[in-house]
Amino acid sequence: MSKVSRWVFLLLLSSYLPALVFAQSTAASSNPATQPAETPQDIAKKLANPIANMISVPLQYQFSRGTGFNQAGSMQTLLFQPVMPFNLSGGDTFIVRPIVAGAREVNVNGYSGYGVASVTIESFYAPNTNSSWIWGVGPYAQSPSGNSGKFGSQQTGAGVTGVVLNRSGPWTYGLLGYQSWSMGGNPAFGTQNNLYGQPFVAYTNKDAWTYTANMQALYNYDARRTSNPLYVGVSKLVEFDGVPVSFGAGPMYYVSNTPGGPSGWGARATATVVILK
Repeated sequence: MSKVSRWVFLLLLSSYLPALVFAQSTAASSNPATQPAETPQDIAKKLANPIANMISVPLQYQFSRGTGFNQAGSMQTLLFQPVMPFNLSGGDTFIVRPIVAGAREVNVNGYSGYGVASVTIESFYAPNTNSSWIWGVGPYAQSPSGNSGKFGSQQTGAGVTGVVLNRSGPWTYGLLGYQSWSMGGNPAFGTQNNLYGQPFVAYTNKDAWTYTANMQALYNYDARRTSNPLYVGVSKLVEFDGVPVSFGAGPMYYVSNTPGGPSGWGARATATVVILK
């Protein structure tokens, strides 16, 4: 990453600090009222909501095949993506989602190895709507974090994230997305001029089973191609000594892919620890 890109990324990170400090001080100075304990179904449903006011620590493993220009390789990725909400005045919330992506490639264009693919920060200011419909918007930033180009773009990206969703009974459905622009770096391994859209729907029953489906379409303006995996999965929330943990898994299929990117069938598995306040 170039010096200019590094300074831009650090500047974006520093822009979060005033909001986070204010959010933490507001939450610490408030006098919380006694509320009834949440049921496993309530917690499981919140996990389907990307801007829920709940601390969670998900780990996501993904296996993809058909990678490389000859489609002979495979890729495994591990995402560490904690969700950290901060209470603001009036019931508003500021949510920060840092995402660290590790990757391992096997025989991708003759290369096999592993490393850190990228470090991303998504954030959402979510006002209290007093409705089943909620929305959030905030800054977005991504750094290649020393990526050699084997695991994606070497560029720094910055932009804006947004989400709108409805929590209707056992259903949670909506659209999450971001727009990012390149802030410098080597474009040889792809650029950060991307538009991302993720429509999703989830159904949570009284036994804390959640059935979900989503599409993660990533369009690159420079390549003029879209990578679009479709995922369908099921998860179950269980408790270990009072600590809620959700386990999920399911198949995925690339409806479309970028040149050299994953194609065909793959699979995804998740384990999420919930930290109750």
